[in-house]
Amino acid sequence: MELPELTLRLPDWMQAQLQGPVPVLKTPEEQVRFAIELSRQNVIHGTGGPFGAAVFDEDGTLVAPGVNLVVSQGCSILHGEMVALAMAQQVVGRHDLSDGGHHRYRLAVSAEPCAMCLGALPWSGIRELVYAALDADVRAIGFDEGDKPTAWQQALERRGIEVTGGVMREEAVVVLNQYLATGGRLY
Repeated sequence: MELPELTLRLPDWMQAQLQGPVPVLKTPEEQVRFAIELSRQNVIHGTGGPFGAAVFDEDGTLVAPGVNLVVSQGCSILHGEMVALAMAQQVVGRHDLSDGGHHRYRLAVSAEPCAMCLGALPWSGIRELVYAALDADVRAIGFDEGDKPTAWQQALERRGIEVTGGVMREEAVVVLNQYLATGGRLY
């Protein structure tokens, strides 16, 4: 049996959009706005679900973007957060972005992480999570977010990950509803 090679490729529209200088976005709001725009473009181009994410370093420099590629690449783990984290780890050359606590990275996301993405956060090396739409918003359009502990934010904070939610929530919900209105596939 010959096994396929696993290759993660971002959509062509994203490659084109990120030509030029690397974005430097200083505030969590700017970074979440960037993630929401990625989710919007993913819906417009039909390359995946309405979820975008991006990893930024402590100076606000974009390390890696990510969008949901579950349907387009036929792989259930390719959520926006997972793609952004995997890309960022490749960029910095290590599985622990913080390198044992020496660096601080922020993950900005268009929606609250699902159960799978939540599980990946402590091992990724991020030190801050900022998200827009809430779990209830994502479930409201029909996505299955899995079972998450009630106090998941506090659990992350105990592990040294600062959590802020609901940043630019309304803008993210618009994209979720746009995806539903265009007949986007729910899974």
